Amino acid sequence: MSLFDQFISKAIVHGTLSVTFPTGETKSYGTPAEHYPDIKVRLADGKVARDIAMKPELGAAEAYMDQRLIVEDDDIMGLLTLVRLNTPWEKGRGVGDASVFSRMWRHFHGRLDRINWSARSKANVAHHYDLDDRLYDLFLDSHRQYSCGYFTDPGNSLEQAQTDKMAHIAAKLALKPGQTVLDIGSGWGGMALYLHKISGADVTGITLSEEQLRYANAAAAAAGVSDSVRFKLIDYRDVEGRFDRIVSVGMFEHVGPPNYQKFFQKCRDLLSDDGVMLLHTIGRMNEPGTSDRFITKYIFPGGYSPSLSETVTASERTGLIISDVETLRLHYAYTLRHWYIRTMAARAEITALYDERFFRMWQFYLSGAATAFEHGILCNFQIQFVRERRTLPLTRDYIGESEKQLRELVANPPTP
Repeated sequence: MSLFDQFISKAIVHGTLSVTFPTGETKSYGTPAEHYPDIKVRLADGKVARDIAMKPELGAAEAYMDQRLIVEDDDIMGLLTLVRLNTPWEKGRGVGDASVFSRMWRHFHGRLDRINWSARSKANVAHHYDLDDRLYDLFLDSHRQYSCGYFTDPGNSLEQAQTDKMAHIAAKLALKPGQTVLDIGSGWGGMALYLHKISGADVTGITLSEEQLRYANAAAAAAGVSDSVRFKLIDYRDVEGRFDRIVSVGMFEHVGPPNYQKFFQKCRDLLSDDGVMLLHTIGRMNEPGTSDRFITKYIFPGGYSPSLSETVTASERTGLIISDVETLRLHYAYTLRHWYIRTMAARAEITALYDERFFRMWQFYLSGAATAFEHGILCNFQIQFVRERRTLPLTRDYIGESEKQLRELVANPPTP
């Protein structure tokens, strides 16, 4: 039995995967099962099978991008769903590299890539966030929230989920009029503009993406709030001053474990004595590990999703007090499914912006991420920090009460 046969036979038990090899031979793996998809693929050359067996994530991704792994109806989401359904993290199973050498290389490369020196941080950010500006309009919501929404109902629209996410975070910040806010990793400015709108807070957003900076400052100017909401191209390590509130959404994944303690120490130094910080990050449900090789090579170089243990350990050493922790288990999966549907609908436009290989890369990225949040190790953490234990109310009831008020405010804005 070939290495590929061994790998697929172990990976696919429920549902069926029909594989047509370059020789014309077709083999079926697994058995039909309810709620498991049946997928058909074709391998264009002999190297595909070896690449998938030796380095599953990267090998499959590159073969799909190069149209050497052909999935019937281009249903890469279906293929990755089938694989993940057979290897759910809750059952203690996972798809791993087949060879000892490959596992060793993944461990070494993953650890090295997580260092994320200051000098390379901007380049890593530019690799992803300085793509053609029109791309993000094709699959994100109107606020350009490039992080998981908050689904109070799985049937909610993407727009609703992203607005509810901002309300959820704002409620945890316990904002008061006249306060100052630092938004670390401010993206296209949607969160900063929202926080100012609902509280009147003075907000400073920082980013390392020149495209995001341009867009965010233009959005603030268009809203007539440039005096109160400003954006700067600066590394968090170089920020000075004190802030009543700090929020960071989807940026911690780019910090790198060796820098975690420095990150939290800097945040503590920037936070006022009675300040509140809210960190929203992709995380992993298991112990510290390494990053997916496809993701670090093509999507987020230097990116790493932290475990809760390594995040908490780093913050504890700085004197910050963890005042609340929430695990969002499926919210990003719902979000990514929305992005995937929008991406598929915009295939012609995205291919025109780039090419077919880029589209298939993006398609694989969104599919792999969605299924990892549905069945793999990924989740989202929202961690609230304070410097002083008496800063917030004794119970967390204030979060739900404030969140309800903010949703009503958005649904029924006051008459001018």
